[in-house]
Amino acid sequence: MAAIELKRLLVHRIAEINDESFLIAIKTILDSKIQTHTLTLNSQQRQEILESKKDIEKGLFVEQVDLDNEFDKWLNAR
Repeated sequence: MAAIELKRLLVHRIAEINDESFLIAIKTILDSKIQTHTLTLNSQQRQEILESKKDIEKGLFVEQVDLDNEFDKWLNAR
């Protein structure tokens, strides 16, 4: 069953339910899936992100794979 069909089925089935406690339980489940978390940054954090973007544009960064290799070398040298 495609997602759109399942959504339609659920809407119709939920519309037929009159048990308030059951509907509250469904709402709780739905709320846990659709909550969005908004990250609020202060001006210093925004400035650091802008500076980091400029560094990336200049090529001043290390690829994750290179960093992992460097870390492995460091661990093996101990």
